[in-house]
Amino acid sequence: MVCLVSRTGRHLQRYDDLGRRQVVGCIPYRYKRNSDGTLSTDLEVLVISSQKCQKKMFPKGGWELDESKEQAALRESVEEAGVIGKVECELGKWDFMSKRYGTFYEGYMFPLLVKEELALWPEQNVRQRTWMSVKEARDVCQHWWMKEALDILVERLTSLQQHKEQNISTCL
Repeated sequence: MVCLVSRTGRHLQRYDDLGRRQVVGCIPYRYKRNSDGTLSTDLEVLVISSQKCQKKMFPKGGWELDESKEQAALRESVEEAGVIGKVECELGKWDFMSKRYGTFYEGYMFPLLVKEELALWPEQNVRQRTWMSVKEARDVCQHWWMKEALDILVERLTSLQQHKEQNISTCL
């Protein structure tokens, strides 16, 4: 069961030793389906609008004291984008400054292989979600560090695909 209310408040928020707020996010992704229903190798990623305007980004939010980074990443994906899936190995850590608040943050990003897209989710009335190609997502994403995380994800998935193809050809 999924909770249909977003967490609020900062009383459980994590900060690093330098006082930077720690945030965690996901890049939700899936592979397109061919016309015959089989999976293709074409990658799609899910971007969301910000709450205040129509800027595009990936789901992210505060990492709280009562959860792991992976749990926070999944929670943010459910709350902000209405997707559930498998959180995969961390893409990296970025230090960045919030344009809105002028403060420094420490951000972690994870890939999320989407298994389910919810019809109802906590922030559906304040956010829009859109599936798009990697190139489109890179063009519209507002945060440089999220674009870097996307590049790392694409490189990782491409490398895995090439490795699988090599293994298949060796077995033939």
